[in-house]
Amino acid sequence: MTPERAFCPADRLTLTREVAAYLRTRPGRGAVAVHDRLAGTRFTVEPDPGMFPLASVAKVGILLGTLLNAQSARRELTPAERVRAEAMMRHSDNAAAQELAEELGGSAGLTRLLRDLGVDQTWPAPAWGTTRSCPADQLKLLDLLTSPTGPVTAGHQAYAHTLMTSVEPSQAWGVSAAARAGEQVALKNGWMPVDDHGGRWVVNSVGRLSSGASDLLIAVLTERNPDKGTGVRTTEELAGLVISAIRR
Repeated sequence: MTPERAFCPADRLTLTREVAAYLRTRPGRGAVAVHDRLAGTRFTVEPDPGMFPLASVAKVGILLGTLLNAQSARRELTPAERVRAEAMMRHSDNAAAQELAEELGGSAGLTRLLRDLGVDQTWPAPAWGTTRSCPADQLKLLDLLTSPTGPVTAGHQAYAHTLMTSVEPSQAWGVSAAARAGEQVALKNGWMPVDDHGGRWVVNSVGRLSSGASDLLIAVLTERNPDKGTGVRTTEELAGLVISAIRR
């Protein structure tokens, strides 16, 4: 789909100011990155420093690693890997994520895999929920997982899409709020309180909005929210603000 008017520098400046103004009304910190793959538009607002704990959004990288690990051995996922991947992505099962991460060599193995793919601002941690990254790097991961020219086979892309479009309803918040009628929403959310921040919450949402006329990748990362609900609202409102502007 060709936009009526390109996303010009004036639009970018206006949206940057709107995002900054919105974030000033919210507790904690937030950042966002969007890539409209059909229009070729990219937009990012990240504070300095731009790194955030990922919580369960780190499971996207674990899924990517699991798929590529199978491909490197020229095999399909084993039944056990499928059970774990489905539990990890659909239900955000932490034990399943830990088992898959360990099979990839833990944080060291994941780091090597990501660096080989050009993902250089994501830092896997032994406690994978404390993995740190920035929104722009999360878009790289989503692109690697979903691009027709990426390293993931069409069959594994379809499998990942199925998992990320069928998360349990209670976990389908976040970037889904920016979807139009008829768009498929493939997403993974993350949330956790952080003791070092006085129990304040990390709340993140990443995903893809797609249809025959759209293909948008978006990552919203937030931290130091007073509670989960506040963080969810921030991810949804920030996603809606930026996606609406990009579509215009």
